[in-house]
Amino acid sequence: MQQQKNVQIIQSLQTGVQILEIIANKDHPLKFTEIQELSGITKSNLYKYLNTLTQLGLLYRDKRHGTYSLGGKFIQYCSAAIGSKDVIGRVTPYLRDISRYTAQTSLLTVWTHEGPVIANIWNANYGLNIGAQIGTRLPLMSATGKIFAVFNKTPEIEIKEWKLKELSKLTEEQRKEFEKEQVEIEKTYFAYAAEPLVEHVSSFSVPILDFNHDLVASITVVGFTKLIPHKPTDEVSQYVIKCARELSESFGFKSGK
Repeated sequence: MQQQKNVQIIQSLQTGVQILEIIANKDHPLKFTEIQELSGITKSNLYKYLNTLTQLGLLYRDKRHGTYSLGGKFIQYCSAAIGSKDVIGRVTPYLRDISRYTAQTSLLTVWTHEGPVIANIWNANYGLNIGAQIGTRLPLMSATGKIFAVFNKTPEIEIKEWKLKELSKLTEEQRKEFEKEQVEIEKTYFAYAAEPLVEHVSSFSVPILDFNHDLVASITVVGFTKLIPHKPTDEVSQYVIKCARELSESFGFKSGK
């Protein structure tokens, strides 16, 4: 990394960015020893940097293999800057239109190592506390979580681990109910959740799929429970489903594949 002369910098921040660049430039997760060899940082200092970057979500540590890769927060920053698959840039106008049409808050959610996270928000009601902001991880039993549980096929190991972890938090009765619900979600491309994060605030979510029928992202509408439709046949639901279908087609999706 080149430095301009006579420009004051924060050396520790520069070192942290150097570590991120090393990992970003490799096509596979790196072990501690590999990062140390490539960075030349002492063991004690490198431990501190890696722990800090991991805690901040900029790096992800696979505990099974002891390897490091870019974390969910880093991916969110990159997505905000350039748009992963141009998702943010492509979806944002739809979020705006959906919020105007529904008079509710609309969210764009993408997948990270730690589960689905909010990548963008379009607020229609600034006085409404939806219990989330950009970067918030959403649980399995949220409308968004249900969409990702049903439609997100890759990376398969991460999805399975996330689902097992989330399902372990549910009662046996809740798990059985969710199993039944998944069948309907896959059929209708629509998921509803009553007050998953904040009392009196509910949501519904629909998937954005690509040419392989893989999940690109989800669009979620959030608002006061009495104003959020819980069936895909509702006029508001149909409008959002239509928007998601147009976006899916822009990523090469074709129904009946």
